Amino acid sequence: MNRSFHKSQTLRFYDCSAVEVKSKFGAEFRRFSLDRQKPGKFEDFYKLVVHTHHISNTEVTIGYADVHGDLLPINNDDNFCKAVSSANPLLRVFIQKRGENEDC
Repeated sequence: MNRSFHKSQTLRFYDCSAVEVKSKFGAEFRRFSLDRQKPGKFEDFYKLVVHTHHISNTEVTIGYADVHGDLLPINNDDNFCKAVSSANPLLRVFIQKRGENEDC
């Protein structure tokens, strides 16, 4: 059994308050987790995402895939809370440089 798979299973079955986040910027993926009950503010999430991807000097837009596979924006606290609460079990986040294909 793969060690990361085991950690993922442990997270999923024993810590229901955690949401796994898989973020994609270009060809690079990053994973981290958030507290489902207290996800925080959009501004803090934005800072975490750009820091995690090492793109602090780049303005980006953030979107997520909902349960139907539609790409929806995360650009304020309400969208962010909706994204976190609808994640089951994974929140897929897509990051684009601002101005590139502004679909989200």
